[in-house]
Amino acid sequence: MGKNHVTHLVWDWNGTLLHDIDAVISATNASFQEIGLPPITLERYRDLYCVPVPRFYERLMGRLPTDEEWVVMDETFHRHYWALAETAGLAIGARQLLIEWQEAGLTQSLCSLAPHEYLLPLVRTHGIERHFVRVDGRTGQSDTGKAEQMMRHIAALEGVPPQRMVVIGDALDDAVAARHVGARAVLYTGGSHSRASLEAAGVPVVDTLEEAVRKAERMADE
Repeated sequence: MGKNHVTHLVWDWNGTLLHDIDAVISATNASFQEIGLPPITLERYRDLYCVPVPRFYERLMGRLPTDEEWVVMDETFHRHYWALAETAGLAIGARQLLIEWQEAGLTQSLCSLAPHEYLLPLVRTHGIERHFVRVDGRTGQSDTGKAEQMMRHIAALEGVPPQRMVVIGDALDDAVAARHVGARAVLYTGGSHSRASLEAAGVPVVDTLEEAVRKAERMADE
């Protein structure tokens, strides 16, 4: 199937391995309420969401949030989100896919824009840390995309060339980050974006994580 060539998966966390879209919508609407924006539906969220997040707010508001608004919205979102995230489960099939990839003698890692100090305990709570050779959450500001973080993540994975990696994520930003480092990407519809939005990235789009892994395997033969 090509596993000898695609040897490493880089997983996204929020909206990919962690099925947290309900928590995201609740926290987003809490942050909107703080500055007087009406609540957003899941469908509208998926149609408009983008990274960096201030651009998402610009799409909704017709302007970028002020610095003061951004601080309030960001703080409110994270306070509500992390209170809810502890009750979110892994995506369907995620745990078994991680086990199977590792048992096949292949490697995988986790690169997320979730704050590292929150990410690591949550990954450990789900009992899956041992399946990753590296787990990296965000340590800087939350108003930037994943490309620079992916660059640092890849650099730390010594001995694994980017052309042998496939990034599996739920956002256009995951495809941008993969392209930035010379890796490939598969995007999953179970998280932050609609299928139509994801297809704009020009990479494979799938509806389950099992499809994502199977597609990653086949990429080596394409």
